[in-house]
Amino acid sequence: MEVQSRMLKWATGAMTFTLIAAASGALSQAQQVLVKIADIPMPGPAVRFDYQNLDVKHNRLYIAHMNANQLVVFDTQKQQVVANLDGFQRVHGVIAVPGINRVYASVTGEHKVAAVDMRTLKTVAMCGPVTYPDGLAYAPVTRRVFVSDERGGVDAVMDTRSGKLLTNIPLGGGAGNTVYDPGSGRILVAVHRVNELVAIDPAAMKIVGRYPLPGIENPHGIALDVKNRLAFVAGEENHTLAIFDLKTMKLLSLHQVGDDPDVLAFDSSLKRLYVSAESGTVTAFEEDRHDLKVLGQFHMPHAHTVSVDPRTHLVYFPLANVDGHPLLRIMKPTSLP
Repeated sequence: MEVQSRMLKWATGAMTFTLIAAASGALSQAQQVLVKIADIPMPGPAVRFDYQNLDVKHNRLYIAHMNANQLVVFDTQKQQVVANLDGFQRVHGVIAVPGINRVYASVTGEHKVAAVDMRTLKTVAMCGPVTYPDGLAYAPVTRRVFVSDERGGVDAVMDTRSGKLLTNIPLGGGAGNTVYDPGSGRILVAVHRVNELVAIDPAAMKIVGRYPLPGIENPHGIALDVKNRLAFVAGEENHTLAIFDLKTMKLLSLHQVGDDPDVLAFDSSLKRLYVSAESGTVTAFEEDRHDLKVLGQFHMPHAHTVSVDPRTHLVYFPLANVDGHPLLRIMKPTSLP
């Protein structure tokens, strides 16, 4: 059952999305989810963005401007771009690791992962080859970066001390997103085609568990509720979201989202999950007793990537083309003052 939505209301001075979900042709009660507080012009051409990562320690948001071959550095306190780094050909994934003063970016056009010094914003190492580097995760105990090689069907492992590639871990399918689970100390990878969530021991660099995701086709995006031991995994082929119990390693429930879901962001303070899809549909959920309830849906062109700051609850949507220009749309829950 496909869910449709539309924007119905505009508030003076700020744009409020009032969401109406249609199920079997009947409209549900309208719910207001997010209000726009700023549109920040982004540098570069009006082309596709990809992953983002928030460094809460330094109040910086790193945004992969993929088709511009740039990595944008945004100050979340000043709400302004502080740097725009060139030379990252087809940059996909990005992860900030403030504990070692590094930012890692998947430079897919060069089949490598770049290591950037947070203080100087200079590239200090290039690691590879990786066939198609995409999502990134950092395991702090081993100080290793795990890289989704989407087309190579492996998780590549990079040593942050030497900047060298250590090994490739065969997954049995295409690599979706890769994340680190602090609760178990494991790396979790969504695996295409076989429709599994795979757990990797970052010290042994070996798969220690394979867990089926029934009802999910081509799992890709992942977000975690670390405190409540839940994983949220999106199936890009059947616009479906799974709630997965990280204690029992079992799937709990399924929910419908927009077509071709891509990036997920979880606000651990408000217990809100945002699922952005390639179709431009964003679905907002609220966690409720190990399940999710839909707060609503809305559509924004090119809104397939999202991040959220759990301290301020601000939600960030880099949009490739709004009236011919790229911008960063900043929104907040309407329930907040």
